[in-house]
Amino acid sequence: QVQLVESGGGVVQAGDSLRLSCAASGRTFRWYSMGWFRQAPGKEREFQAAITRSNGRTNYADSVKGRFTISRDNAKNMVYLQMNSLKPEDTAVYYCAATTEYYSGSDRHNYDYWGQGTQVTVSS
Repeated sequence: QVQLVESGGGVVQAGDSLRLSCAASGRTFRWYSMGWFRQAPGKEREFQAAITRSNGRTNYADSVKGRFTISRDNAKNMVYLQMNSLKPEDTAVYYCAATTEYYSGSDRHNYDYWGQGTQVTVSS
């Protein structure tokens, strides 16, 4: 089992950047594929990016390609989401998720573990 804690959210202006961090507990972090999702008020939780275990293959939602970058540091049990050129529509609670599968997909039901989320607010 793994526990996830997100950090790095905040209030920024359109065009700014933020880096979200997700700290994972446990010694076997490298065996988890990791994902980032977000949920805006009144909307469903939606996929943003994922990175697989082992070879670190990445996948992104079309809406964030070229703006967001997911990365991981297995030595530190961390996964990151670098967000550039932020837009007001990026405002949401951002969640880190994990699965033991080799998976970089967008189906949230395939992720077994979730953090509590971190709020990102982008003003225009």
